[in-house]
Amino acid sequence: MRIRPAAAVASLTTALAVSVIPATAQATAQAAAQAADPATAGGTAFSDVVVNGGKDVVLGLTTRKTVTITWTAEDPDGVAASWAYLWHGPNTDDADGILPLYPPAGTCTAASADRTTVTCKVSFGVDAARDFRRNGVAGTWKVLAAAQDTGDDWTETDVAGTARFKRLAKVTVNASPEPVKKGRNVTVTGRLTRADWESGGYTGYQGQPVRLQFRKKGSSTYTTLKTVTGGSGGALRTTTKAKADGWFRFLFPGTATTGPATAAGDFVDVR
Repeated sequence: MRIRPAAAVASLTTALAVSVIPATAQATAQAAAQAADPATAGGTAFSDVVVNGGKDVVLGLTTRKTVTITWTAEDPDGVAASWAYLWHGPNTDDADGILPLYPPAGTCTAASADRTTVTCKVSFGVDAARDFRRNGVAGTWKVLAAAQDTGDDWTETDVAGTARFKRLAKVTVNASPEPVKKGRNVTVTGRLTRADWESGGYTGYQGQPVRLQFRKKGSSTYTTLKTVTGGSGGALRTTTKAKADGWFRFLFPGTATTGPATAAGDFVDVR
């Protein structure tokens, strides 16, 4: 957490820009400010930071979504304004991704006239083709929250919360032969791919565990039969015994950087 007096910066907007590309002298001042006691310095506290309603943001190649950040800011001197944005990288000084690029002020609602507690929200558009051109930015992003109090001091917390941006995955399935005699083998094949933000296409995702599931005719529930590991190019192949009419599908649960995917069931008639 960094707490700075108004004399150090002209406005919170300027301060946010400095946090992304700081000058050497300002970076030195930041380090000294971090040593200050937030309680005695009257710093703003941030809580209840939630991105996208707590859900992962999964993006394909042309996905456009609106992402919302909500948070609560508390300051004994009252909160005049508050900001929040997402960043990715080792630290804010070396961030390799910022969303939105030019953070607007949040819309804040005060719980009381003295504005010691406010609840804030900011929404912005995300365009996969524009904002995610490198696969390396998939995964955990952090939320930087900042506020300016009524005494013109402001506080900045680099990691007030987190969010996950993931690459969209797709999985296919084909079960054969159709029809098949009861007790004979059914061969189930498919392929697991995911969005490659750099190439602009979908590429095979190999070495990942994918569940083979079956839903018996007349039932509404799929049951996992086994787990299959994808081969070269994300190829999936396995066999199972034909026991009853029903649907086979592959289900990929997802990873820290890639969203889940479920194939539409392929019906097999067992005779």
